[in-house]
Amino acid sequence: MKTFITSATLTLLAMASGHAIAQSMAMAAKPPAAPAVTPASAYPMAPAAGLYQAFGEQAGIRALMDDFVVRLKADARIGEQFKDTQLDHLAQQLTDQVCQLAGGPCVYKGPDMKEAHANMDVKRSHFNALVEVLQQSMDARGIPFTRQNQLLALLAPMHRDVVNTR
Repeated sequence: MKTFITSATLTLLAMASGHAIAQSMAMAAKPPAAPAVTPASAYPMAPAAGLYQAFGEQAGIRALMDDFVVRLKADARIGEQFKDTQLDHLAQQLTDQVCQLAGGPCVYKGPDMKEAHANMDVKRSHFNALVEVLQQSMDARGIPFTRQNQLLALLAPMHRDVVNTR
């Protein structure tokens, strides 16, 4: 049930991310400045207050990404796409990207999501499977569901650049 709720939430966030951002910004007493457009996200959004700290800062995000990439490679639905991937390199790039998106001091220097996935056959089902695996990793690390959703809200708009096969 939680997977269904997360998948539905992710889909809704992807479709209505602009509205959700505007609504959350209106509710905040002092909204944070939106980050600049960078390869980390083509859709700059301000992270929820304290999100970087809630994930254990850079070390906690790296531990999460180390777990995540191992689970990705082992997942029957999408593992094949990661068979030739250097997991340590991927974990480092994901750490930098999530750290930056969550409001941390890291700077993601990898390719933008459209470029990174251009030569891959990525379907919506692959994207959804990846999100489910990320949720498994976050659950294993004890990250609260609310904080998980805050991170997913930052990642959801990327589906536009990652999914390239219908």
